[in-house]
Amino acid sequence: MAHRFEIRKNKKGEFVSYFCYNSETIFWTEGYASKASAKNAIESILKNGPGAEVVDTTKE
Repeated sequence: MAHRFEIRKNKKGEFVSYFCYNSETIFWTEGYASKASAKNAIESILKNGPGAEVVDTTKE
């Protein structure tokens, strides 16, 4: 699979959820005190993300 979520620890020791595609980090969440919170963030993205609106605020 080319894309995946990863849970890593940052320098502060917090748990951070990363979304990676082809070994490249696309985005990450804020740091959480518990791994369960990082997992909840992933679940929220999977649940609420598919129908998310795309907003382009650039001016052409």
